[in-house]
Amino acid sequence: MPPTPVTPPSPATPPTPPVPVTSAARQSVAQRRAVYLGELAQGTDRFHEPRRPDCPWCGSTRLRTRLRTPDLLQHKPGTFVVDECEDCAHAFQNPRLTTEGLAFYYRDFYENQDGGEEQREHGGERHEHESFAERTLRSHAGRRRHEAAARAMLPFPEPESWLDVGTGHGHFPAAAKELFTYTSFDGLDPTARVDKALAAGRVEEAHRGRLPDLVGRLRARYDVVSMFHHLEHSPDPREELRAALAVLRPGGHLLVEVPDPDCAFGALLGKWWVSYCQPQHLHLMPLRNLLDELDALGCSVVSTDRREPHVPYDLTGALALAIGNRLPGGDEPWRPAPPTDLQRTLRTALTRAAAPLLASAFVLDQALAPLLRRTRFSNAYRIIARKNPRGASPFDAASL
Repeated sequence: MPPTPVTPPSPATPPTPPVPVTSAARQSVAQRRAVYLGELAQGTDRFHEPRRPDCPWCGSTRLRTRLRTPDLLQHKPGTFVVDECEDCAHAFQNPRLTTEGLAFYYRDFYENQDGGEEQREHGGERHEHESFAERTLRSHAGRRRHEAAARAMLPFPEPESWLDVGTGHGHFPAAAKELFTYTSFDGLDPTARVDKALAAGRVEEAHRGRLPDLVGRLRARYDVVSMFHHLEHSPDPREELRAALAVLRPGGHLLVEVPDPDCAFGALLGKWWVSYCQPQHLHLMPLRNLLDELDALGCSVVSTDRREPHVPYDLTGALALAIGNRLPGGDEPWRPAPPTDLQRTLRTALTRAAAPLLASAFVLDQALAPLLRRTRFSNAYRIIARKNPRGASPFDAASL
């Protein structure tokens, strides 16, 4: 399954203790465990491509290892390396996950990460194998953030049509519709979540798949294409940019938000910096690299912003990851056996005991946000680029 973005989390409220699961949920986990263990018996090395000796952005062979980490969020087996180019500063997963590897590590992720639609199943209870950090950071795309992102387009003519790439359940289009009442919002996502967005009335058309694969029928249909924390999940960000420009009309706007690899929290927190998000994040692109690429594609960059896109979650996220990796294991289907009753009780007690610490970190993140977003501790940036009328020719079907 192709990857879809995981928007950086910004908790709207401090975390709450877990809800006990039903026997039906445990039975479902047991069924999945047999599948996982069969796959893991073959090892995880097969999920990685060969390590590449050069930078996928500029081709330089001057690489250094920036990060080596396990899966800190779901705790699936495997080790992941992020290399950085010493010439252009592009950071990327190396060796990169294969298509099969991406499918393995994304499996069961979104049913835990999604908001109201997915967090209660099996009789209305939460999944017990939802990790501590996942639960803490679940409310990752609150309405206020969606509205703030949509307001960035207010200085420009109101669009007739808008495509949100990696839309998930379509919460961004639903929020943006309040500001752009005459705009038709469509959503694109490789998962069934976009179908749920259509059923809920949050998007007018649902496109399921990868944007580069759908260019043929979406060409030049949209006035705005938005990609919120999507490019870092793509195996080929340049391909995604070309596809986005292909479905834009001449004079249309591309709105992109991505994590900022230059954020000082990356060095301060190391593997506990949530924006590393291994193994999902395949690329971390410096602002300059994306600006140069858009210029090369014939776009005019009309706005850049490193302040407003900052998500105040770094300390909360790091603490949640650290605590989650110290707790007794939950009933994840990729673990060899379910936890004992004693382990379940201990996990629940420790989770509740950690709630005040996480609440304090949450308050600190929020209090520091007005200052940090003006410094190198800002953790994301936004670009708005206009597709120039004369820049349409490079984006024909052959180029994709």
